[in-house]
Amino acid sequence: MNLLYSNDTLGQYPDSWYAATTAPLAAFAPLNADIRADVCIIGAGYTGLSAALALAERGYDVVILEAQRVGFGASGRNGGQLGSGQNVDQGKLERMMGAHDANQLWHLAEDAKDLVKTLIAQHRIDCHLKPGVAHMALTAKEMAALHLEAEHLSDHYGYDQIVTLDKVQGQALCPSPAYHGGYLDQGAAHLHPLAYALGLARAAKAAGVRIYERSEVTNICKGTKPVITCRDGAVSCTHAIVACNGYLGQLNRKLAGRVMPINNFIAATEPLGKDTAKVLTQDVAVADTKFVVNYFRLSHDGRLLFGGGENYSYRFPTDIAAKVRRPMQKIFPQLRDVKIDYAWGGTLAITAHRLPYLTRLDNNILSASGYSGHGVGAATLSGKLLALAIAGQSEGFDTMTRMPSVPFPGGKWVQSPLLKLAMTWYSLRDTLGL
Repeated sequence: MNLLYSNDTLGQYPDSWYAATTAPLAAFAPLNADIRADVCIIGAGYTGLSAALALAERGYDVVILEAQRVGFGASGRNGGQLGSGQNVDQGKLERMMGAHDANQLWHLAEDAKDLVKTLIAQHRIDCHLKPGVAHMALTAKEMAALHLEAEHLSDHYGYDQIVTLDKVQGQALCPSPAYHGGYLDQGAAHLHPLAYALGLARAAKAAGVRIYERSEVTNICKGTKPVITCRDGAVSCTHAIVACNGYLGQLNRKLAGRVMPINNFIAATEPLGKDTAKVLTQDVAVADTKFVVNYFRLSHDGRLLFGGGENYSYRFPTDIAAKVRRPMQKIFPQLRDVKIDYAWGGTLAITAHRLPYLTRLDNNILSASGYSGHGVGAATLSGKLLALAIAGQSEGFDTMTRMPSVPFPGGKWVQSPLLKLAMTWYSLRDTLGL
């Protein structure tokens, strides 16, 4: 079964609030000939679009092959949070990689936020970019850990954009009985993810990038001139980038063993009107400390966009709204009877250490994926780092490749059942408060 088509119709975006509130981009034609390019990119999400734009601006002839539509996957369906740092606690990263590399990775993550904001401003992308992401704790112990993290970032990295919140202050920001405080990161941000992806595509097209949609890649032939093959055409190139993330399938065994697709779900309520203050008193995004994280924010038309719940099969649940309503009601019991107008799922990719996986599949074939829910900034930056590496400036790319990466136990054949068992256990821990 193929995740590209298991839950979606070929050539159509899911019925999400994002798709309903984004100025559409005219469809690009499929590839139906054999062509040449300097660089062929597989996947038109944040990674592929960012890489294509950076390469085109440096004079490269670039082709993107997208199996569905631009921004079709996680790039057009996610929670829209542009977070700080990598996807693990900075202190843990120091223990994993040492102080020097951890410091470089912190600054690369800051570059990621700056890059997203710069691209939005430079290309006038209307994607409702707003500052502020709050991290909320479910226990007093977790609140204390978040405060220590904020103190560490201030003392060792000079990061002064975090305001710590005790339980009373946390309740003043987010009136949920589930939370015990946390912190507000004013240097982080949130945005409309599909509008951002389509804005990048418009910028890439204007820079001369050739984009082909409904052009699923079936084979990658390595060599001094790689050949990337689709059903009705092929691209001969000097360099190739694999940017498929959760929709890789079995296109490459090495990636498939280290990057695991999982499904996550979001619901958009009816407009809340004056009841928005029952959810958030500031226009910020929130992520909490559950292993299967709850994340949410208010939309520009006053809805609650709430992400919660995962599954690990090829199929989305039949009733996505009901699946998301369960965690939403635990966080906001005051919204028990609220109407849900949209509910959708998407497939992202995780790695064993929840850190991006950047690698060379061959001397002239590069890849980046596995953003583990941290992809708005990480994928955008990774695309630029891939482009710079192709252009001969590989320092940032090389730093990212040093992040720990191990195959999932059992490889691609049994990783799904094992992951499901592990995820189910952690989800149970969340439920029991362990």
